[in-house]
Amino acid sequence: MRIYEATNIRINELRKERRLSEYALIYQAGMPASTVKSILHGKSKNPGIVNIKKIAEGLGVTMREFYDSDIFDELEPED
Repeated sequence: MRIYEATNIRINELRKERRLSEYALIYQAGMPASTVKSILHGKSKNPGIVNIKKIAEGLGVTMREFYDSDIFDELEPED
C-alpha cells in the first residue's frame, strides 16, 4: 500500500468514528473542498504534511494520534 492510500484510509476511518460527513470535515479543517475531496478520494498522490495536519485538527486528533495506526506499518517503498 502506498502512503497516500494509507492516509486516505486513515482519514476516512477517523471521520467515520467521529460520525463526520465529508462536508463537516471540510468545514472543520477550514480547507478548500476540492483539496479535501481530492485527498479523500485518492486523487492527490502527495497531500502534504500541512494539509494532513489541518485535516487531523479538523478530526480533533494530534498528528501523533493520526499516524498511530497499524495501517502505516507495512507501506510500500515510494518511487
